[in-house]
Amino acid sequence: MRTPGRSRFPPAAAWLRARDPDLAATRRAGRTAIVMPALFALCSQVIGSPTMAAFAAFGSFSMLLLVDYTGPMVQRLRAHLGLAVAWAVLVCLGTLVAHRIWLAVTAMVVIGFLVLFAGVVSSVLAGTSTALLLAFVLPVTSPVPLPQLPARFAGVGLAAAAAMIAICLLWPRSTTDPLSAPAARVCRAAAAQLRTDASLLAGGPGTPSGTKCRAIADEAATAAADLRGVFDATPYRPTGLSAGSRAVVRLVDELTWLSSILADSAPPLDDRPACDADAHAVRRAAAAVLDEAADLLDAPRNAPGGLRAAVGDLRAAMARMERNATSRLPVQHSGAGTPAQVHPVIGALDLSFRAQELGFATLQIAGNVDLASAAERRSWPERLLGREPGAVARPLAAARERAAAHLQPQSVWLHNSLRGAVGLGIAVALADLINAQHSFWVLLGTLSVLRSNALNTGQNALRAVGGTIAGSIVGAGLLQLIGHHGTVLWFLLPLAVLLAGITPAVISFAAGQASFTITLAILFNIGQNPDWHIVLLRIEDIAIGCAVSVLVGLFFWPRGAAAAVERALAEAYTDSARYLAGAVEYAVGRCGGGAPSAGLALQEAREAAAAARRLDDAFRTYLAERGQKPMPLADMTTLVTGIVGLRLAADAVLGLWQRAAQPHGEADRAQARLVLLSAAGRVSGWYRDLAAGLGRDGSVRDPLPRNPTAEAQLVDSLRRDLSDEHGRATDTAVRIIWTADHLDAARRLQPSLAEAARPGSAS
Repeated sequence: MRTPGRSRFPPAAAWLRARDPDLAATRRAGRTAIVMPALFALCSQVIGSPTMAAFAAFGSFSMLLLVDYTGPMVQRLRAHLGLAVAWAVLVCLGTLVAHRIWLAVTAMVVIGFLVLFAGVVSSVLAGTSTALLLAFVLPVTSPVPLPQLPARFAGVGLAAAAAMIAICLLWPRSTTDPLSAPAARVCRAAAAQLRTDASLLAGGPGTPSGTKCRAIADEAATAAADLRGVFDATPYRPTGLSAGSRAVVRLVDELTWLSSILADSAPPLDDRPACDADAHAVRRAAAAVLDEAADLLDAPRNAPGGLRAAVGDLRAAMARMERNATSRLPVQHSGAGTPAQVHPVIGALDLSFRAQELGFATLQIAGNVDLASAAERRSWPERLLGREPGAVARPLAAARERAAAHLQPQSVWLHNSLRGAVGLGIAVALADLINAQHSFWVLLGTLSVLRSNALNTGQNALRAVGGTIAGSIVGAGLLQLIGHHGTVLWFLLPLAVLLAGITPAVISFAAGQASFTITLAILFNIGQNPDWHIVLLRIEDIAIGCAVSVLVGLFFWPRGAAAAVERALAEAYTDSARYLAGAVEYAVGRCGGGAPSAGLALQEAREAAAAARRLDDAFRTYLAERGQKPMPLADMTTLVTGIVGLRLAADAVLGLWQRAAQPHGEADRAQARLVLLSAAGRVSGWYRDLAAGLGRDGSVRDPLPRNPTAEAQLVDSLRRDLSDEHGRATDTAVRIIWTADHLDAARRLQPSLAEAARPGSAS
């Protein structure tokens, strides 16, 4: 992978950028390091209210470090305002129920479940869950008389106001997705290659030279490699969990797929095939779509009218090419199945099929770009309620439907929500039972290490305790050195907050726990004689919280999101393979002269689409789950996006034969049908085997090789169907050959999928 610009930064900055590429963690930590100590000093030293100081400090910590909203600045400010209101409500509820332990435990379980489960509705709520839980944990574990509630509200209000000012003035976040710019470059480079290839194939004046064609093709391949490099360089997805971001992420593999199709379909520079004006028109129309898609990626809030008009032109060009393809089919032939006979027939349709394949891929890319743009244009209530772009239902109704869909026993989101709520409730009860001096630390320990699988929970518990011990030793040493010079702590607090915000992202979870322990040791000793004994209490409380997390993780669905995404992948590949086989069976029925119903194939299409949606939800949960992933993100994304290619091949076959006229004559196509069914069985069987092997340690089957013998048999089987009784070529033969080509396109996806699915594959 290239490392451009390494020399522009000093070693420390280069190291930081390598671990925090877009400096998101650094930006959040820097803001918090400025705002949190300032508010704590204002409330404790100037106003003289320890209660206000505590809530202002933790409120600013939550609103600046634990959330990072996307979108235009106005929408971010609205989101922060909504977070502030939610904090005020949760602080009020926590204060009211804190005095009765049974009420506090019950409220913690209910609030914990509602906050965690609400994440299924939208990415905004999913990214805010930890901050919201902290808003309830802090007051429910710190019982105070009700007259102190206004001071708590004042602290929250100060934190909210300071946070909103900070996100506007202190290093504002870019409004664009980090993948949008490289994706736009790929679109423009691919469009340039399509136009150059079309000009080369058309010939005549202005035909580009071979050198120019190679240079433009190299630029397109380099742009695609750079896009993949940006994605793979980040351990986790470099975008948020929003609908627009998920659409942009899918573009990575779709554009990589388009790049491979472009490489396969590039015309030879020394031997141009026969001219195919319709295929050239499709390439140029696809180039226009990609240019419009690039413009929309650069400015996603612009109107999509240009892209949609270009898509309409591309569809019309593809339909025209399909109607005229029969005029290029050679009908004067003799013999059967020899290479000399196979290549003229398949070669005559190769240009049109390659153009059709490019067109389908381009349409898929355009759809995702349009979706990402529509997601960016949503109003703030639609974002908050997670309304999908183009949805018919009202936002609130759509949110209810989405939540209801996950109130199922197999829902990983339901599992995570119940696990977290029960763990937090147990932590509240246990902290009260042992009379923990700082019981909210117990809940922070529970919340910080509780994951959706027991393995990660146990590993994070060990890291949390280890990091806390290390931080406690450092904190105790600092307090011992400082002695009675407590003023020094004010100078150390911003640095400690900065490290607490950066280290989890750039070093490790354990380092983050150590930094957070040092921060709390400093915070709770400011204004009094430094006491290193407080760090011992921190170790005890974190250990209790970690123990609760491990026990809950072991008893409540211990495998978590990794198991769910494996099941969803297997189901999606199984259903998509069945859909591909069903589409070919429908095609076989149509080319046999009958009039079979497309109902079964359409039902299989709906089932495959539903499986793909379930996979998207499971994958979203998998990405949101912190901790080490059992599979590299690039490999998992390749497997998820492979579903798109498989379904697209099936969609193309089904649509191809739904648009077909009733075959003429009584030609015997039994052998052609047999060849197609055999090819469909081999391809779909490979995908079913892939589904059966996912998540296991067994070997993955090698990709299927190309089968020239089957191609020869297919052309031989059509020797009586290449022309009708009047000597005119028939479109049935064209559609049969194109169907075989689409099956071959599904076969060509297999090498990258096999590599990604093999245990220990390189990402």
